[in-house]
Order: sequence, then structure tokens, then C-alpha cells
Amino acid sequence: MEQRLLHIYNLMYEKAGPKNWWPADTSFEVAVGAILTQFVSWKNVVTAIDNLKAQQLLSVEGICEADDERLEELIRSTRFYKQKVRKLKSFCMLLREKYGSCPDRFFEQEMYALREELLKLYGIGEETADCIILYAAEKPIFVVDAYTRRIFNRLGFFEENIRYREMQEFFMGNLPHDTRLFNEFHAQIDGIGGHYCFSKKPDCMECPLGVLCKFKKSNRATAPVRQDAQATVKRK
Repeated sequence: MEQRLLHIYNLMYEKAGPKNWWPADTSFEVAVGAILTQFVSWKNVVTAIDNLKAQQLLSVEGICEADDERLEELIRSTRFYKQKVRKLKSFCMLLREKYGSCPDRFFEQEMYALREELLKLYGIGEETADCIILYAAEKPIFVVDAYTRRIFNRLGFFEENIRYREMQEFFMGNLPHDTRLFNEFHAQIDGIGGHYCFSKKPDCMECPLGVLCKFKKSNRATAPVRQDAQATVKRK
């Protein structure tokens, strides 16, 4: 199974090249981006992060001390900005109260202890927590998402109703636990989901995984169509 998964990875990598995720100046900025990118395109997150930087608020203390209304205006581009301000405040208050406002101390924890702590925070689900662990803390946890479910269902690996944890355990049980590999593998999957493997009318003719795809071979796949990248493709 490891060889099959690495073959899929290599097909994607050869088509797209390295994704170089996650672009940020600091691990804290990565974590903020992971929270803000829920349900919105990455370009909107960049706008919000640039706004926070311009106002010198992209820090634990800056976010903790800023008025909610001010933060809401600065991150308005990310949608659901009121809830996201609450999420950012919850995360930053934890860092301030328990880790002396030092993100590195927080990220130095054992991987699953870090995950457990993140999942206790308001608005932090499994995918966001795992993105923070993989891309900010640089620990080898495999991030899965809706693209992973769709693509690997069409490749014949998963049922459509597979749970997040089941998907994650599949990859982590069949791949070497290497942070760089997990980083790039998830990025490549999101690239395929955003550019080829659409929920409707996928572009199977151009997709590098078409040679392996049971969905394509079943004749249910349609002809290529022009479509913008899925909004949740992140960190490009």
C-alpha cells in the first residue's frame, strides 16, 4: 500500500511541482492563517493577515488586547469574521495565559497532547488543528479534508461517508511519518481537488490521476470544463 500511495503522490508532484506550503513569516502566522482560511479562499486570508500586520496586531498580545470590533474590520475579507475573531482570541488567550505568549513553547509539545489542547478551543476542528500541527508546529500528522475524501473515493480507496479519523489513520498507517512528505502530499491533494477533481464535471482528461481513477473508467466522468479553482484551495 505504501508504494501505491507514493505512486499517486509522484504522479501529482510531477504534474504540479512543489507547492511550498505554508507561506508565512512565522509559525504563529501559519496558525492564524489556518484559523482564518476556514470556508474562504487563501487570497482573502492574505488580505486579512496583511491588515493585521499593517496595524502591528499579528501577535499574541496584539490580538488579545485589540477590540473585537477592530479585529472584525481587519479580517472582514475572511467571512464569518465575528466567529473567527472569537477563535483567534481563544487561541491567543491560551498562548498568553499558559505559555507566556510564546507560540514556540506551545508548539514544542508532544504531537497528540498539542492536538488535544487545540481541539478544546472554540471553533477549532480536526482539520484546522491538524493544519496547525503539521504546518506551524512541523510535526508529522496527516491532514485530510473533503478533497481527500472525494479523490480517494474516486480512486477506489474510500467510501464516500468515511470519517475524518478513518482517512487520517489510513494514510498514517501506510506512509512513513515524515513531516515534509505529509506537508507536500496534502498540498498536492488539494491542488488536484481545486483544479481537476471537481464535485461535478471533473476534468479527468487533464488530471494526473486519471490513469488510476475508477471514476473515470466507469464512464461517469464528463468532458473537461473550464472552472475556477475551488475556493478552499489554500496557501498557493
